[in-house]
Amino acid sequence: MAGTIKRLAGPAAIANAAADIYNQGSALLYTVIRHIMIVNKTAASHTFSLYLGATGGSAAGTEVVGTAKVVAANDAFHWYGALRMSNTDFLSGLADAAASLTITIEGDLNAV
Repeated sequence: MAGTIKRLAGPAAIANAAADIYNQGSALLYTVIRHIMIVNKTAASHTFSLYLGATGGSAAGTEVVGTAKVVAANDAFHWYGALRMSNTDFLSGLADAAASLTITIEGDLNAV
């Protein structure tokens, strides 16, 4: 498990209202997100925000990728890092328009 990068979520559309994107529910594991890709499949630029915290959350101060980050038309945004999530953490997000941006999340699962 550890050290093996796998797709954790997506590709899936980001909703235009705060919604859960990823949660790993086992108390025996934790996730390390290594790569997030947001693809804009439209001919206009769109924005998104990602949050870490409670289910369906979009509270100020919980942003992990800016507020209203712009993705240009027919382009992609890539985030690389090491974001640790326990089974009680939720990655949630929203876009300015439904079904315009898709998200794919890659990372690894590790035993607690």
